[in-house]
Amino acid sequence: MKALLPIALLAASGAAAAGYRLPDERPIVLPPGDGAELTAATCSACHSLDYVTTQPRGKGAQFWQDSVGKMIKVYGAPIEPADAERIAAYLAATYGRKEAAGPS
Repeated sequence: MKALLPIALLAASGAAAAGYRLPDERPIVLPPGDGAELTAATCSACHSLDYVTTQPRGKGAQFWQDSVGKMIKVYGAPIEPADAERIAAYLAATYGRKEAAGPS
């Protein structure tokens, strides 16, 4: 791991010296709705909200229930059952239809 640090620093300084400019980061804001703040706070504790907003649309409520369940069971996300239900419901309502909101 320590061997990779000099390579990363060299690459970063090389990009800066060559005049490359990375795009500014845009904060991801979830669309408003019941559970939006809970979802943003809970999900962003472990990963970027990009992970949420780039999921395929139209998968329905079961997809989101399974996704939240996977975060708890597989990745150990510390989400209480009542919060998990509310998060899954928000995600299904917001992203569960094909015409649902796209990435922000």
